[in-house]
Amino acid sequence: MIPTSSFGVARCKNQKMENEEILKRIQRNAVRADEIVQFIRKELPCLQNAAAKIKEEKLSKEIQEKNLQLKKELEFWKNRVVELESMLGITQYPLPSESNKVNIVAKETNNKPPEKVTTESAPKSASTSKNIEPEMIKKDSNQAKKEPTAPKKEKAQKPAKAEKQPAEENKEVNVSRLDLRIGRILNAKKHPDAESLYVEEIDVEEDKPRTVVSGLVKFVPLEEMQNRMVVVLCNLKPAKMRGITSEAMVMCASTPEKVEILTPPPGCVPGDKVVCDEYPGVPDILLPPKKKIFEQVAPDLKTDSNCNATYKSAPLKVVDKGVVKSTTLTNVQIK
Repeated sequence: MIPTSSFGVARCKNQKMENEEILKRIQRNAVRADEIVQFIRKELPCLQNAAAKIKEEKLSKEIQEKNLQLKKELEFWKNRVVELESMLGITQYPLPSESNKVNIVAKETNNKPPEKVTTESAPKSASTSKNIEPEMIKKDSNQAKKEPTAPKKEKAQKPAKAEKQPAEENKEVNVSRLDLRIGRILNAKKHPDAESLYVEEIDVEEDKPRTVVSGLVKFVPLEEMQNRMVVVLCNLKPAKMRGITSEAMVMCASTPEKVEILTPPPGCVPGDKVVCDEYPGVPDILLPPKKKIFEQVAPDLKTDSNCNATYKSAPLKVVDKGVVKSTTLTNVQIK
């Protein structure tokens, strides 16, 4: 048997060894922690720079997205201003390009005034004019004596024009004054002097297709513009848009973010009339720009919750064929 005292001594030894081992482990961990702290202090500037760079890149991306959105909205409203100015008869001038600069320089050179005749070459003509002037004065005086002056004719009044004015003034302003027709885009191409505009040739069952300029480049791909049926406003005053005369307007459901060309009902052909049963009437031959008829009617042209094109909630339709619609846009303006 081992004495109790020796057993206690052995136990104390083991306990002491364990404590020493624990102490060494704590010391090693402390050294390692110091190394980690030193490493973090050393790498902290790099981490801060990386975090700042990530934050800067994120902020830059957000700014670029906002700028792109603002650019789209600006382009939309710029095209809207061009369309409204064209409807009001305000001439649109193309922005200067290299080809335009060459043409402008050529025109300036052609329009230079002729060189003045020098005094050295003038004596002969001066001498001849002195001889001619007395003879011409005599002839004129003789003719004045022979020919008595005829009495001035009074200007004839135009009662027909005066009679028409009250009828036009009293004509009600509503959608019936708009000449809306179905047309087919025969071909479409980009405007040579405006990146945001298309130039279309549209058949509305007339002697020749109408040329129409539309600000749809940002919203409708060029391939979707070819050979498609559309609704066209035909009695706007023709206006130049960046050098090309636009003779009508393609009607669309539109928001600042999205624009959809209105879709005629199935079975329509070019020349079909778009009407509103609740507002019957005969369209104007040409909308008078000063009266701003379209501007008064436009706020009530909208799509309803079923994508139907309406005027004051009454559907726009082609007789016996159906209602004009947008593809997906509901409760938005038609422009």
